[in-house]
Amino acid sequence: MKPRSAVNRFLVYALLLGGSAVFLFPLVWMICTSLKPVEQTMTLPLTWLPRAFYAVVDGRRMEVTRDYRIEQPSVIVVPNEGPTAGKRALLPAAAFDRQKGLAHIQLFEDGLPVEKPIAATLIKDVAPGWWHVTEFSATHVRAHELSWDVVPESALEARIRPRWENYPNALATMGGRSLEEVEGSVERRGTGVSEDTVVSFRTFLRNTLFVCVLGVIGSVLSNALIAYGFTRVRWRGRNTLFALTLATMMVPFPVLMVPLYGVFKTLGWIGTLKPLWVPAFFGSAFNIFLMRQFFRTIPEELSEAARIDGCSEWGIFWRIILPLSWPVLAVVALFHFLWAWNDFMGPLLYLTRKHTFTLALALQNYQSQHGGVQWHLLMAASAVVVMPIIILFFFTQKTFIRGIATTGIKG
Repeated sequence: MKPRSAVNRFLVYALLLGGSAVFLFPLVWMICTSLKPVEQTMTLPLTWLPRAFYAVVDGRRMEVTRDYRIEQPSVIVVPNEGPTAGKRALLPAAAFDRQKGLAHIQLFEDGLPVEKPIAATLIKDVAPGWWHVTEFSATHVRAHELSWDVVPESALEARIRPRWENYPNALATMGGRSLEEVEGSVERRGTGVSEDTVVSFRTFLRNTLFVCVLGVIGSVLSNALIAYGFTRVRWRGRNTLFALTLATMMVPFPVLMVPLYGVFKTLGWIGTLKPLWVPAFFGSAFNIFLMRQFFRTIPEELSEAARIDGCSEWGIFWRIILPLSWPVLAVVALFHFLWAWNDFMGPLLYLTRKHTFTLALALQNYQSQHGGVQWHLLMAASAVVVMPIIILFFFTQKTFIRGIATTGIKG
């Protein structure tokens, strides 16, 4: 029996570790990608750790970017005439006539590509497997202003170097500023982006916290009051109404989406944060059920003793029931905070102005605001948005587990 018990324990632990790895993989990959330069985010084969490459270019040792690997014999030449005279060019080896010193270089005449033989000087022979590298620039500098070369792989030195600057850059560009402005390579004047469309990350964070905090207050108070009425106050039709309340959990949100939008539009709330936190003050079926089940575990003798002493129902609820129910109150508050923080559909429907966006909507808008995804910055912004939730759950997991475990003990 002991070997079998050990095997079973091993299988259980292996299954738990495997499941944990599956769920942790996206989070770990997001954090690793957020610390990489943009050219390393989509490389194949996949690389986990951010690296910096160093090579000697133009006689100077510098950090470089690996652009691509040379697949065929090539040469580096310097044309002696024409519009590209004095500028190095990388050509296939077959495009350079060594005997005559002519390089077949593609030029543009009247907007059309034309290949012409031009006198050129051979600088270097390039073997397959070498890397085309460009001087790494932390600022947004044009490619033709950077030094480049083609070097063998043995001449490249790789070091692990996290790009922590991705995080402030991501938060600065999340509100509409371009990376060039953040890095100081261009001024705002002439960028085509008006000041009204630029919103700071603090604004998105403030809007999200505003919705979350007010929603938590409304959710805890309204659900606790309704659950107390379903649990301790006896009135005709109580069980029937409670069953109807639970039945509303079967109605999906898309069914209510259009009517709710019409109601909020009539009230003039579209474009404001009110549709995101005011409904929390009217209760929800799941939270009512959760609190009702917890209130049933509190002995009714406490309420009877309070009534004998002349305490009102409100006094019993406020002075006796709520202080004893802090585990379930914390669970409901945590549930609503997590939901409000991650809510995307609500802000997408009701918010129309950028300065009212929450973090979830701002993150989606950030993905497409520049016409292309800069994955390292997007992952850095995503990590900043996700981390507060992870930290919150890490510090409240004991309260969360206790509130769930003690709910529904009494039939």
